[in-house]
Amino acid sequence: MAMTDRPVEPEGESSARCARHDSPDARPGTEEPETARERVNRRWNEILQETRVTQTGVQILFGFLLSVAFTPLFRELETLDRAIYVTTVVLGAAATGALIAPVSIHRFLSGQRMKDDVVEAAGRLMMCGMVLLALTIGCTLLLILRFVVPGVLAEMLVAGVMLWFGLCWYALPLYLRRRGDRRSRTTDA
Repeated sequence: MAMTDRPVEPEGESSARCARHDSPDARPGTEEPETARERVNRRWNEILQETRVTQTGVQILFGFLLSVAFTPLFRELETLDRAIYVTTVVLGAAATGALIAPVSIHRFLSGQRMKDDVVEAAGRLMMCGMVLLALTIGCTLLLILRFVVPGVLAEMLVAGVMLWFGLCWYALPLYLRRRGDRRSRTTDA
């Protein structure tokens, strides 16, 4: 059959389909188990998407932090504020390094049949980078709010934001993981 003789599919449907999802036994809402290769490929694609989001944010924040040292008001910073600034810049640089590292690891190890190791290392670096990014944001807020808000209110606001990050970025995912583990143990029993 020539390409022009193929039946035309309705617009929006893909001709590439997975046989196990098109089988008459496939039930809507159920997921078939994935192979080890499919799992590692899916995890790598997820890490790439996460890296794209976090890299952009950390690079913009880091660029902002670097530019602060060249403003006229920077010379007027007190010793504590300069220490907060230096800490913030170092944390931002460390976060940038951790969040860009998966790209470097992939580039060096591409084609070496080490995707499991690459995914494992990239996942750990992403977690480390997220912690460093949260700390960078917290220190940036502290530096800015110390100029804008009088007294200890700045520290209280930063503590509240950091608590929020902890809840959204760490506590909620851990809670959902435990709930999923409990649910799967109940289903398996």
